[in-house]
Amino acid sequence: MNILTPIREVIVVEGTHDRDRVLRAVQADVIVTGGSRIEKQVFDQISRVAHTRGIIILTDPDYAGEQIRRRIVARFASAKHAYIPRYEAMKDHDIGVENASIEAILHALEHVRTMWEPKEPTFSFADLLDHGLTIGKHAAVYRERVGAILGIGYGNAKAFLARLNALQVTPDEFVAAVKQARKEADR
Repeated sequence: MNILTPIREVIVVEGTHDRDRVLRAVQADVIVTGGSRIEKQVFDQISRVAHTRGIIILTDPDYAGEQIRRRIVARFASAKHAYIPRYEAMKDHDIGVENASIEAILHALEHVRTMWEPKEPTFSFADLLDHGLTIGKHAAVYRERVGAILGIGYGNAKAFLARLNALQVTPDEFVAAVKQARKEADR
């Protein structure tokens, strides 16, 4: 994906500064939720495009952003998800899409995933344990890095496991991401 690549789906962000930042990276239509108190008219806009073009949720990598994401997914289960890692969205202790680099936004949009509920989960808690992503001094850091590599965002061990399964990560992708995260940590 190149800068100003056109995107068919409509990107849903939290605020106008987020929208402006995304539009510097790609050609897309963007809907602004206006924060966590999403008004009916905004949900109506999202509904119109969700059923025709599809939507990509790109909220801030913080608690409020996750709350907004959950509210949208509750109504539009077919939404696609793009995640920017927290460390790529920070500026002067402020976290948000508007602080991310163009490259970080492009990376997130290149790694869009769709949620689904598998009949049998691909991953278990044991997989996280085996790869040092649950217990230990660096588990949270590795989880964050693996989530960034996979484009699924950060979460505690339980949330991370749910995302691995719901966002259709394959075992090969997972192992490759863990190896890459370890290699980066060794530098």
